[in-house]
Amino acid sequence: MTVVTRFAPSPSGNLHVGGARTALYCWAFARGREGRLVLRIEDTDRKRSSEASSLGFMTDLDWLGIDWDEGPVRGDQGGGDHGPYFQSERLAIYAEHLDRLVAEGKAYHAFDTSEELDAKRKAARQAKEAYRYDRAALALTAEEVAAKLAAGEPSVIRFRTPDAAITIVDEVLGEATLPAGEVDDFVIRKADGYPTYHFAVVIDDAMMGVSHVLRAQEHFNNTAKHIILQDALGLPRPVYGHLSLIFNPDGSKMSKRDKDKVLRTAVKERAIEGPPADPLGAPMVEADVWATWLGDKSVQLDLETLERVAAALDVSLPEINVADFRRSGYLPEVLCNFLALNGWSAGDDLEKFDNTFLAERFHLDRVQKTPAKFDRDKLLAFNLDAIQEMSPDVFHDLASAHAAEFRPEFLERLDQGQFRILCDASRERSKTLDEPFLVNGFLVSADDEIEWAVTKPVRKAMFKGEPTGLELLAQIRPVLEAIPSFDAVSIETAITAFVEAHADGNLGRIAQPLRIAVSGGPISPPIYDTLAILGHAAVSSRIDRCLAVLSELAPSK
Repeated sequence: MTVVTRFAPSPSGNLHVGGARTALYCWAFARGREGRLVLRIEDTDRKRSSEASSLGFMTDLDWLGIDWDEGPVRGDQGGGDHGPYFQSERLAIYAEHLDRLVAEGKAYHAFDTSEELDAKRKAARQAKEAYRYDRAALALTAEEVAAKLAAGEPSVIRFRTPDAAITIVDEVLGEATLPAGEVDDFVIRKADGYPTYHFAVVIDDAMMGVSHVLRAQEHFNNTAKHIILQDALGLPRPVYGHLSLIFNPDGSKMSKRDKDKVLRTAVKERAIEGPPADPLGAPMVEADVWATWLGDKSVQLDLETLERVAAALDVSLPEINVADFRRSGYLPEVLCNFLALNGWSAGDDLEKFDNTFLAERFHLDRVQKTPAKFDRDKLLAFNLDAIQEMSPDVFHDLASAHAAEFRPEFLERLDQGQFRILCDASRERSKTLDEPFLVNGFLVSADDEIEWAVTKPVRKAMFKGEPTGLELLAQIRPVLEAIPSFDAVSIETAITAFVEAHADGNLGRIAQPLRIAVSGGPISPPIYDTLAILGHAAVSSRIDRCLAVLSELAPSK
């Protein structure tokens, strides 16, 4: 048997890390058995689907190194003999099978209105009973059904569930049996003419030759519906394996809601009453929408708006989607390694491996049943280790590519030599590719944008000692001005001589005042590198402004 797995996202948003892990497992299972991976876009929910989102999925998969053999064409990937691979383009295929089920009496048209169904659900709740469709539509004669259809009356098609127990065999979770009556006559074609997820997925898996279905545990109960549909249509059953969910360390499910909670908490802690404005001065969120969001935890801002508001308010949001981790500077091979461990074990306490190793060793008997806990600290440690093992050249190239996509101002403001200094000075302590830029924004700020707050570290560095740091800063200013070649080596030579003559050889007495003067705070790359990156003119300008501002704030002696 040729092993064929499939990854079938619904294009209704960005690729969640849980979906990425599913794709990775499907890829590894197929690759390790010389099989095929099919990428299928399940876009039959027209209200939630978008072409842009499906393209985003492909970008995320490309970045992770998860390639597909059949599916939408992208570069040298995709194509195949079982397309089209967008479900919205397969409606004629589904219609043929739907018509056959109706003709055989295994499915039927139902004309119940939303109001009628809501009333029956309400009655079931009041009676403290689980709602089951009562098959009212089966009371219609064939002539009555034909007349309603001819008149254009809206209908759904329901599958007539056999009155028998349904046994699910799962390679991860084991065997489970649902008693007769547990699954009611479910809808397989909606009133808009589109098939439901349950029907389309069964047809597509069979026609695309899918042998193994690996998906999240939340789909486990859906498998019962898929099995009885396969039997009714005379289709083979694939092997099923349902994967545990990925939770936060506190046991909550990782979702977009995590971002919403963080932003909501920050807004309330800062007592922000209205939405921030965009660059043109217009509010990013309408006042009534903002008020509703603040007052009702069940209401969420759409993801794009939420991230724009967070950026405007300088609120850091947790990474949830693959694109988040990419933007934060994680390495794709590290994220794949970490995701593989969130639900699967290589054995022998082995934790560090690449995708090739995963494909060679991945088996379903090592997939865990219980939810995986997403340990962000461990992921960050993995990423730090990988960066520290890089050569300076590799780090420079990766950091440059990251900056080109997410931090272009650094490439615009710094020349190649300055950018190289920043990379070399940052590599050993950077946990992500983004960290050299995230913490060093002062390097690309205008000189007159630097501000100084008199915090405890600033007060100690600038106003304490004899002479004070501020006085030493004024004394070293002409020394730096006189350096003919403003490179790190020349700067170190000049500062070392100054320290011996004016600060008893204590570099910290002048390094911290210099750092604060040029960056606005007590943290920067090594001081010689920092000054060399900024250049002669910027260093002099910032020292002058710092002396002017902090001299006014210095306590009198």
